[in-house]
Amino acid sequence: MDLRLAGRWALVTGAGKGIGRSIVKALHAAGARVVAVSRTQADLDSLVRECPGVETVCVDLADWEATEQALGGVGPVDLLVNNAAVAFLQPFLEVTKEAYDMSFNVNLRAVIQVSQIVARGLIARGAPGVIVNVSSQASQRGLTNHSVYCSTKGALDILTKVMAVELGPHKIRVNAVNPTVVMTPMGQAAWSDPQKAKAMLDRIPLGRFAEVENVVDTILFLLSDRSSMTTGSTVPVDGGFLAT
Repeated sequence: MDLRLAGRWALVTGAGKGIGRSIVKALHAAGARVVAVSRTQADLDSLVRECPGVETVCVDLADWEATEQALGGVGPVDLLVNNAAVAFLQPFLEVTKEAYDMSFNVNLRAVIQVSQIVARGLIARGAPGVIVNVSSQASQRGLTNHSVYCSTKGALDILTKVMAVELGPHKIRVNAVNPTVVMTPMGQAAWSDPQKAKAMLDRIPLGRFAEVENVVDTILFLLSDRSSMTTGSTVPVDGGFLAT
């Protein structure tokens, strides 16, 4: 399917590893001009070696002032993927202020800030645009030891809808994808225990976790004009987990 992304400017956060890195590679292969954002310079350096021409920005999105300085002049961005996230797994009674602050700063506040920067640029240019927020099935189900993470993703889902309502008149579409466990290297390590994996797989009708390309393909579709009538949606990529 020709998604017609060639020549469009895309910004991807959390681009150093996992889903974000794969999104950058897919957009680059589709002919988009990509700005990759990560807090780890070594990951960005290796990404450029794999995808010559990709522009990079190294910044910690938990730092509001540093992010404003690093991305304030970026552009002209047409497509934004808010993928950066952190996860601190703690029992509810042991949740720390540090875990709470870092989780909401990266998983929610940074989405607001980066999206503001991109949306303001689009509006100033009078150009249409697309924003995709990477959420999670954890936004809609309670998962043990995930109280803060679930909270950030639940907030991200409703933020997506509000953004769609307010930015729609400016021809900016905003959607979220909500994956189940994804078999990135981190996902494989975290779910390598067969007993732990079985408890989750038993709740997934298709009986398997997602591969990275399952998530990337959905994001590319949402970024493209093929989804031009879709905004304010949360799109599960979860093998049916949220249907149970």
